[in-house]
Amino acid sequence: MDIEAIRSICRQFPGVTEDVKWEHDLVFSVGLKMFCVVGLDETPVSASFKVRDEEFEEMAGRPGFKPAPYVAKYKWVLIDDITRMKRSDWEFYLKQSYELVKAKLPAKTRKALDSNG
Repeated sequence: MDIEAIRSICRQFPGVTEDVKWEHDLVFSVGLKMFCVVGLDETPVSASFKVRDEEFEEMAGRPGFKPAPYVAKYKWVLIDDITRMKRSDWEFYLKQSYELVKAKLPAKTRKALDSNG
């Protein structure tokens, strides 16, 4: 996995935007809410994403994972090297993160995303 592969997965979802925040993080958002953050100036490349409440502790305890700084209270995990997961796992967790964040958006925003997707 590399940054371009993560970008290609994220860009498949309806209404996704991407921008660079904090001068060195590539951020993927839906409805202006982040669902994936990739560290651009780190080697190896790290990334953070939201997981379901009930899987947070298990995910955060896996080798190479930990609670994501600043957003762990919202059930975000950080993977220290994006190559630790295979593409199919990235596809699953990025889609799940997108859906978890989208579910918290206002109903009007969700409806617009669903009708455009």
